[in-house]
Amino acid sequence: MTFSVTRREAMGRLGQWGVVLSMAGGAATGWAAQTVTVKDGSGEVRLPFKPRTVLVLDLSALDIIQALGGNVQGIPNQKLPPLLEAYSDSARYPHIGSLFEPDYEKIKALKPDLIIAGNRSLPKLDALRKFAPVLDVTLDNQRQLEEVYRNIRAIAAVYGLAEKGEAEIQSVDKAVAALRTKAARQGPGLFLMTSGGKLSVYGPGSRFDMLYTVFGMPALPQKIDVSKHGQAVSFEYLLKANPEWLFVLDRDAAIGREGDAAHKLLDNKLVQATKAWRNKQVVYLNASTWYLLSNAGPGALKTNIQQLSDAFARG
Repeated sequence: MTFSVTRREAMGRLGQWGVVLSMAGGAATGWAAQTVTVKDGSGEVRLPFKPRTVLVLDLSALDIIQALGGNVQGIPNQKLPPLLEAYSDSARYPHIGSLFEPDYEKIKALKPDLIIAGNRSLPKLDALRKFAPVLDVTLDNQRQLEEVYRNIRAIAAVYGLAEKGEAEIQSVDKAVAALRTKAARQGPGLFLMTSGGKLSVYGPGSRFDMLYTVFGMPALPQKIDVSKHGQAVSFEYLLKANPEWLFVLDRDAAIGREGDAAHKLLDNKLVQATKAWRNKQVVYLNASTWYLLSNAGPGALKTNIQQLSDAFARG
């Protein structure tokens, strides 16, 4: 089935979603001269509508663009997670520096119309704005899902795919609601990261708050310090906390660093004595979608929701 809408109808629908289209300079003659005003991590920003050259320095933004079917012309020089393997051809998708250190010479040479950057590139946003308008997809840990939806709407608006963006949001919302119903029936859980043989835990309000606030996993009563790198703990801490569910993120696996795998590190008498281990409720999370993609795009969210849903079905 095909359908069409008038320009006035399209403008009306965009307005309902907090998106404003305008004509650059007031005398433009085509779509290429239009701009769109959207909300991002820095507030409100006016960006080119349907830009020709888009450079992306954020993997979750690539996840969103892939889900929408948009095009990109430059990506980070980064080992890509399996979910984004379609962007692995460096001849088709030139590398424009790392997430932390953009290559300004390559960016300048590509003459971008738009640059999309996020948390890991946050200190470089002002420098990037010298080359093109920047869409800031940085997330606030206190409003994670709300701001993921904001980013989907903003990127969809820029590409002229607002309705497709809303469809993705509705799909994620439905999956989240189903998962919350299952999570509410579970005993308390704990998010654990392993990195270089060390352990750290994350609770509500942390960078991995989505497990608790969005997905609905009950948290332990113990207060956990909120910091970027989590609260450092020992195996004794895990036994004392004694969660019924243990959600493990192997950072070494996420970044491709050699080291003892999380399951090997945790296979000891102290962890084996916890309720989670005894009841086979230790979940080794998808490291790339939780860590590299920050659980911040439709593909990552749906992958992680499915893994947790499957785990609760077995529990």
